Amino acid sequence: MIKILAVNAGSSTLKWKLFQMPRADVIAKGQIERIGFKDARLSITTMRDDFSEELTIKDHQQAVDKLLGILTEYKIVDKLDEIKGVGHRFVNGANHFAKSIVIDDTVLKEMEDLVEFAPLHNPANIMAIKAFRRELPNALSVAVFDTGFHQTIPEENVVYAIPYEYYQKFHVQKFGAHGISYRYVLQRFLKVTECNKENKRVIILHLGSGASVCAIQNGKSLDTSMGFSPVSGIAMQTRSGDVDPSMLIYLEEKLGVNSKSVLKMLNNKSGILGISGVSSDMREIMEIHQKNERADLALRVFVNRIVKYIGAYATELGELDAIVFTGGIGENIPRVRKLICDKLGIFGVKIDNALNEVKAKETKISAMNSNVEVWTIPTNEELMIAEDVEKLYNEKR
Repeated sequence: MIKILAVNAGSSTLKWKLFQMPRADVIAKGQIERIGFKDARLSITTMRDDFSEELTIKDHQQAVDKLLGILTEYKIVDKLDEIKGVGHRFVNGANHFAKSIVIDDTVLKEMEDLVEFAPLHNPANIMAIKAFRRELPNALSVAVFDTGFHQTIPEENVVYAIPYEYYQKFHVQKFGAHGISYRYVLQRFLKVTECNKENKRVIILHLGSGASVCAIQNGKSLDTSMGFSPVSGIAMQTRSGDVDPSMLIYLEEKLGVNSKSVLKMLNNKSGILGISGVSSDMREIMEIHQKNERADLALRVFVNRIVKYIGAYATELGELDAIVFTGGIGENIPRVRKLICDKLGIFGVKIDNALNEVKAKETKISAMNSNVEVWTIPTNEELMIAEDVEKLYNEKR
């Protein structure tokens, strides 16, 4: 039995879970929000109780120091050496990393060279990795890549129709995202359905604050909606999804701003928030959409973009065996699942309305006469990270 820490560092957040492996027991979990601000908030849940506090955290190093101090102060661990491995979610490993890897100085340098591919996420990942390596020098440090699962996507789905030399010289291509989540959900789907991954054609919908669609064939990613960056694909809570690039130049001129400002708008002020003008939270949209025209339009756009991707991917797969919902929206808002599935009649998709009322459970929600199985499977990216760390730890022993 070993203790493994799974870490997900954002630009101003540090989320984590401490596992007892291989039983996958969660000893404790928590997050530090608003790193770099005077009103940062730390919250922790243990097997005994919950607690939170407001404090000043200037950077990720200080956040890591605070977290590790609390682990011993509150006797979550007796000593830090009990933690044998730390797994880090790394958003974009470009086409350098296809699978999880032990982080040494050489690997860390290669990861630092990839910062430009995810400027909102990768720098924070690097800072957290360095901080944990400094404070836990005896723990195995492992990088788990969100883009790794999509390394199997064929070239015709990766290459953009722009001058080919940009792909060759600058790696301008589709990278995808949510790969750790897709890997976990696919693993669970194959287990609960007791089916072999060969010849299984599945579309997984990861619908959360970030959202994407992935077509999976023979256990491998065939195509996915997010591209060079996580702003592309379907409409999301605050991200626009696919837009016409010429529109961006038009808006730069009309608004008198630069391209970075427009990109910030696409990431932070668009999607459900941008259309509704009210909220980015789908739960709030569902409460008001029947009385608020813009909220209703935001909901319809969200569903519309997802359905279009499902249609394209089902055609690409040749046949569709299953659709799986995951992520905060996919797992917890039955009405959204129904709105999507009701538009997929051409594929013979039918859901059982009673079964569809489930939230946050592994459940088959399709009707008996549906041509396509429909499931909800809660994701657990942290457990996937912990399992990868455990595997590499055992290999090195």
